Amino acid sequence: MAAGDAQRVWFREMVERLRDQWHPDMPFDAIISLREDLDAMLQRIRSEGNIGSPVFRCRDCGYVGPGATPHVSVRAMILSLARFRIAPADEIHDLEKRWAAYRKQNDLDLNGRRTASPPGEAPRCTHG
Repeated sequence: MAAGDAQRVWFREMVERLRDQWHPDMPFDAIISLREDLDAMLQRIRSEGNIGSPVFRCRDCGYVGPGATPHVSVRAMILSLARFRIAPADEIHDLEKRWAAYRKQNDLDLNGRRTASPPGEAPRCTHG
């Protein structure tokens, strides 16, 4: 495993897929579908490369151990369009605002899935 791979979310083949599949007029359903494909690709790359989760230290209890498995959210995918120079920043800014409104209007989570219950305060520590 290369140094830093545990924290890495965007691998070359994922960026290539995003570059190939992206177009500015994509409806949000297609954006969510692309996110699902990229997230599945990320999980496959991490599994095949035997890349574990990054280690973290909990600020609340001091626990040190593996963190959550990284995933690609819709917003992360949108922001990566500017990061990898796939789309201009002003277009991304507008898309990010439209995504936030669409997400709120349709009661979607970070990944574009319907939320199961109203948002509540989650427990601070679930690992210790």
